[in-house]
Amino acid sequence: MSPTDRLKGIATFVSVANAGSFTAAAERLYLSNSAVSKSVARLENRLGMRLFERTTRSLALTEAGATYYGVCTRILEDLEDAETVLAAQRAEPSGTLRIDLPTSYGRLQVLPLILAFAAQHPKLRPNVSFTDRFVDLLEEGIDLAVRIGGQDIWPAAVGHRCLGQECLVFCAAPDYLARHGTPTTTEALADHASVLYGKADGSVSPWLFAEGVEQSPPGATRMVLGNGEAQMAAVCAGYGIAQLATWLIKEQLQRGELVVILPHLATQGLTLYLAWPRSRESLPKVHTLVAQLSAVLTVK
Repeated sequence: MSPTDRLKGIATFVSVANAGSFTAAAERLYLSNSAVSKSVARLENRLGMRLFERTTRSLALTEAGATYYGVCTRILEDLEDAETVLAAQRAEPSGTLRIDLPTSYGRLQVLPLILAFAAQHPKLRPNVSFTDRFVDLLEEGIDLAVRIGGQDIWPAAVGHRCLGQECLVFCAAPDYLARHGTPTTTEALADHASVLYGKADGSVSPWLFAEGVEQSPPGATRMVLGNGEAQMAAVCAGYGIAQLATWLIKEQLQRGELVVILPHLATQGLTLYLAWPRSRESLPKVHTLVAQLSAVLTVK
């Protein structure tokens, strides 16, 4: 028997069980009573068991029939869900799409991709916020968020995809190094000024070394800035040495405005994530953008 015939028999059986009679099921399926009865009989013969207890006045599931009904119902529901998802995938992404991005990473790395995505889908209306605070996707109605760093355990209602980890390097402006010399050892960092990242709580981010070891910057603190792009600008202006993510300084390195120092101290930083409410992941505007961002932003 083909899978198609099996599905037809299952659908008829479930319809009879739901309707409570062959006659009512036949009316719902637009079939004759005889066709419905024969379909159920063939199913019982194939399974080698009775699914219904029949009397002149009632129709009830047998114990085996009740068990089989539960399985068949789930199969038909899964099939319906699969068809719904496929139908959604064929649809054009449209409507308002609320996106939350980290301030610097979002502006430099993600926003150009969102603008290109919006150009491809003119019915879409992106609503993009930029913030470095923790955003509750469910409470704040966010369709998709990019996060730098994340919790060890994600809520069951939130889908997520890991994009990899950022790479952190020590860097400085050529002018600064010409004036103060280029450090060649970890200890030599103590002789240099540092430009540090200030957190919202007033603390300063430590420097990261191999195997996740954190250390307070050993040299004199020249400046503390609470924004990655501002920190980069200060380093480019020659105020000192900083440990920055390569995604932040890619263009400055290419133009020679910054140079990497102590390259053997390059290390992995925070993990990058895409996150979205699972209740919205089948929407074309969400799953299509997740796929496109993943393809470009995943750290190779």
